[in-house]
Amino acid sequence: MKWKKIKLIFCPSNIFEWMYSHAANPVPYIISNENEIVRIYFTTRNKINQSFIAFTDIDFKNNFNVISHSVKPLLTPGVPGTFDDSGVAMGTLILKDKKLFLFYLGWNLKVTVPWLNTIGLAISEDNLLLNYNKVSMAPIMDRSSEDPFSISYPSIIYDEGKYKMWYGSNLTWGKDQNEMKHVIKYAESDDLFNWKRTNEIHIPLIYENEYALSKPWVIKDSNKYKMWYSYRANGEISSYRIGYAESIDGKNWERMDNLVGIDVSKKGWDSEMICYPSIFTLNNNTYMLYNGNGYGQTGFGIAKLEK
Repeated sequence: MKWKKIKLIFCPSNIFEWMYSHAANPVPYIISNENEIVRIYFTTRNKINQSFIAFTDIDFKNNFNVISHSVKPLLTPGVPGTFDDSGVAMGTLILKDKKLFLFYLGWNLKVTVPWLNTIGLAISEDNLLLNYNKVSMAPIMDRSSEDPFSISYPSIIYDEGKYKMWYGSNLTWGKDQNEMKHVIKYAESDDLFNWKRTNEIHIPLIYENEYALSKPWVIKDSNKYKMWYSYRANGEISSYRIGYAESIDGKNWERMDNLVGIDVSKKGWDSEMICYPSIFTLNNNTYMLYNGNGYGQTGFGIAKLEK
């Protein structure tokens, strides 16, 4: 495959007090196929690095220009002591029974390790998708015997009569980020609320100094599962790159990072790293949203799959 980079779409710069920097973890939701309007959800930060979830509406017919963006956060950090008191970060979206389920990461800053992540859920029943209510002050998916350290960004699809989730999980943790061993695992659910975990590593670390796989994005295409993700560290490259894997059953995966067809640019906003991909099809065109330098500090851009 080969992706053609199109442009940097959006990068906030002190637009609001709560949207001071970053547009990380972009996730698409198609508002109109006919008019090619796509709402892109993302994670933004204030001056003290608390994270919020927001959106921007993009006109794909008109040079991918921004039509509008959030004037207030869709989700905010929780009250002190809760699982998301240090911030909320965009995970994935699932439409069910005319309700939009928004799965997100809750952040806790820690003392013995840098942070603890767990997965929360908010639901919108608003036709304009402007109001989201957290279903609980507790995470929908917390640490467990299968995942005792920290879990991260989920990718969820409905397939074969069930909801299937691929998510990140720490095998080890320490005082520094590079002490983690963060891999991708799998869980299933009948109702989006109760998840059964397998405790099997489905995408392992394979490079000599690789220590993190993050934010999987899974689609099913012609009876084949395809996954894009971010991987951190490979030889002399210490920053994120985008990887790719395929599977027949969604559980046994073959990493094919050399076939991903996209890499850092020679200069500019995505010259140091590329990460957090999301893939979707709009009117027979397949697109990738992704972040560049600084884990989304330089905003998000778009690429198109060449046919």
